Amino acid sequence: MIRQLETMQPDKRQHIQTLMQLGEGRDAFPDTQRDIIQRSWHRCLEEYQLDPSRPRPVRVLTQQALRDHQEAADELLHVARAGVERLYSQIAQHGYALILTDQRGIAMDFRGQRDQLSELRRAGLYLGSDWNERYAGTSAVGTCLHDGEAVTCHQREHFDATHIDLTCTAAPITDPQGRVIAALDISALKSPRPQESQTFALSLVTLHARMIEDAYFLHRYRDCLILRFDTAREFVHLNGRGLLAIQEDGKVIAANHEGRHLIDTHLERWPPWMVSTLPAVTQLFDGELNELLSIPNASLDQIRAFRLRADDAIVFVTLIEPRGYPVQAHPTVSRQDDPVPELDQLAGDDPSMHRLLKLARRMRHENVSILIRGETGTGKEVLARALHDSGPRAKAPFVAVNCAAIPESLIESELFGYLPGAFTGGRPKGMRGLIQQADGGTLFLDEIGDMPLALQSRLLRVLAEREVSPLGAEMPIKVNIRVITATHRDVMELIASGQFREDLYYRLNGAELLLPALRERADRHYLIRKLHAELQAERDQTLHLRADAISALLSHHWPGNIRQLRNAIAFAMATAEGDEITLHDLPDVCQANTGSVRWAASPLATSSSPACRSSSNTASPALSWAEAGTEASELLELLRHTDWNVSQVARQLGVSRPTIYRRMRRHGLVAPNHQPLAS
Repeated sequence: MIRQLETMQPDKRQHIQTLMQLGEGRDAFPDTQRDIIQRSWHRCLEEYQLDPSRPRPVRVLTQQALRDHQEAADELLHVARAGVERLYSQIAQHGYALILTDQRGIAMDFRGQRDQLSELRRAGLYLGSDWNERYAGTSAVGTCLHDGEAVTCHQREHFDATHIDLTCTAAPITDPQGRVIAALDISALKSPRPQESQTFALSLVTLHARMIEDAYFLHRYRDCLILRFDTAREFVHLNGRGLLAIQEDGKVIAANHEGRHLIDTHLERWPPWMVSTLPAVTQLFDGELNELLSIPNASLDQIRAFRLRADDAIVFVTLIEPRGYPVQAHPTVSRQDDPVPELDQLAGDDPSMHRLLKLARRMRHENVSILIRGETGTGKEVLARALHDSGPRAKAPFVAVNCAAIPESLIESELFGYLPGAFTGGRPKGMRGLIQQADGGTLFLDEIGDMPLALQSRLLRVLAEREVSPLGAEMPIKVNIRVITATHRDVMELIASGQFREDLYYRLNGAELLLPALRERADRHYLIRKLHAELQAERDQTLHLRADAISALLSHHWPGNIRQLRNAIAFAMATAEGDEITLHDLPDVCQANTGSVRWAASPLATSSSPACRSSSNTASPALSWAEAGTEASELLELLRHTDWNVSQVARQLGVSRPTIYRRMRRHGLVAPNHQPLAS
């Protein structure tokens, strides 16, 4: 053995000596060695009793034995072929070979360069080679199959000294029950010394292993209903990450890797009564079974958003039906609610809005008071009006009162009205209060949290007795009203601080509707299209909304919610040139996160100078150019250089003409032919 070691290459001899010292307990694992490799080396030495001083020759199965393995995995090999070809086309030019093994580590499929075949065969990177960890020792395939996770085994991380020139990366392929059935591996005969050089290889192999796994899943359950989901709507049909095979009653039959992760996350939060119990699909997604089964008819793209019960995240779901499945006949699908246009148009497929509108449908015919909560600009008054317009009081008045906008000294008279001579300065004939004006219809009290305490007591009596007493009146007047209130404030905090009556809160809160912020909604694209269409109709103007503008609108945070979004689109329509709205037509705040390199590179784009921050949007034409600051000087220099050609300056800076005009006004820059005679 000593003579054999002496004839070996120095690096292989050193590798064997390191392993032998570890086996004899005379040394410890290197601190830099990864845990997964340490565990494998330990198995090779202790469990498999492999002798590191006796490198093993490559073991290759006979043709008949190989055919037996291939026939046993025929279905997987058929499905995996496209993924194998795609992966190899991406790695071949970099000197990698590819093998697909079964769960025992036998290479059932192989791709490699023809001029390297002899060398690849000697290294074991060929059809029929055995990479089982019990025989070949630590390797990407063997360790991946044992631990069930993707791994790179780089050069001296291999146990057998025969393989220490190789770098190998493998990822497991699992069946729909989560059992490892194969490994996908790419290997190179030579590579850079650092293990980090294979980071991209690990990501690439893992991606293609998941693609093969999902294709196998879809093939195995091609006769079942399959729910496909992803966090991005655009990827659902193309490459949705999650797959769940279900029965018509909603029972989950099987899941792919992402689907099993969802189930595991759900079971961590809500453990089942029985160990063998899988959650139904309606337990995973916050929705009813009929909503899931009717997805093919739900929208043009056949996708619907749902909220996950496990972590409240929003995912987009489509339903894959088997060929010949009776689309129109869903025995478990209950009849859909009749359409209510006034409410239906308020949202697309956002789960929170869907749940809210479902409750609103039920409450529109009831006479209970409703409290609408939500941030400023989320559409509280729009929802209140939709409730009114879709209910039995639609033909009666809808009276809206903003409690925060009316001065405290006037709000009592505005709400309750007054008789002639009730107080000095009043109308000679008196005035019917807003509560009386809403008789027979709906009284909407916006920002109810800002109502003075004294008036809260009077409002409580109105709600309790259904009568109102105008200022100066001796007898109350009966009123028939439905009260809807709204606030952006935390009413319970107001109650705790003594600013709001608790008994009034429970009178107003017969039902509570919580409007989500725009940044939390999954139907932002729907809202952008809807608001754009409404504004075009109002202005009798046709402008195409270009993709870059839509992307900027979708990515903005929108602290002002729908109101701010509407204003942004209206601004773009007012400043756009031609027949389309582009990114540069949007307000500057919407362009801040778009990462425009050309504009960000210009000092003019940063608006960081004191002159820019403090200047007005409508600077006086008499402002001296010299006083406008550095930013204005640079813009002035460009304008002079182009003979005040605004279009040319806009092209140079990569912005729109309206943006240049806005900055000219900000700094008081006026073209010579437009300056007043006095200047």
